[in-house]
Amino acid sequence: MKIIFPELENPIVKEAIRHFPDIEFIPADGLDAAAEMLKNGEADSIISGIDYPSRDVVIVFKNHLPLKSTFFSSCFICKKDNQILALADCGVNKQPDAEKLYCIVEDTAETFKNYTGEQPKIAMLSYSTYGSGGKNPDLEKIHFVIEKIRANHPDYLIDGEMQLDAATNPRVAEKKTPTSPLKGNANILITPDLNSGNILYKSLEQFAGWTCAGPIIQGFKTPLADLSRGSTAEDIALTINVILKQFGKD
Repeated sequence: MKIIFPELENPIVKEAIRHFPDIEFIPADGLDAAAEMLKNGEADSIISGIDYPSRDVVIVFKNHLPLKSTFFSSCFICKKDNQILALADCGVNKQPDAEKLYCIVEDTAETFKNYTGEQPKIAMLSYSTYGSGGKNPDLEKIHFVIEKIRANHPDYLIDGEMQLDAATNPRVAEKKTPTSPLKGNANILITPDLNSGNILYKSLEQFAGWTCAGPIIQGFKTPLADLSRGSTAEDIALTINVILKQFGKD
């Protein structure tokens, strides 16, 4: 297994990769060179971003690498103690339309399932729970996605629209969403836009002590990862683990 790290000399990256003696980590002279190396079959994946803005990383991926999905997106895999959550989209799509939101859900569920082996339990988050916020085009998008996921992936649990507490707290769910199949135990949280997604993941990371992998860049023919410029060695190590799992490796 070979992974390209353009910022391989960064001390935080060096600290993270020492935990993976069986992986070959390859340097690259910038993002464009990394993408060309991947296209030429010199490695299996790219992880970058600790010294680059996310926009620069994503644009290079978009311009150089082939897609497997209709759209590309991102998700974070966040871990604290024995709890694991996937959050999306927190790094790429600003205001996804209904079809793009569907792809975000589908690809995030696949990323989560590959990493954990668990059944996706997907909450479509909103300011509103089951119509409590009135009618809104944003809620119509959510309902479209729920119906389409249920039709195409009957093994997934998905519900919404719902507020965060109803998605993740069984006590609140019993009151607000008593008929929900999630029962307050969602393991995938889908936010309606990039603003809310990015704020949610950084809140978990900065205030609640979660380790956050990624963003994992989804929709390309090979698994990829951007990094936050604030990533710790623990975040990078988790990112490497998530990428390995996408290839079916431990």
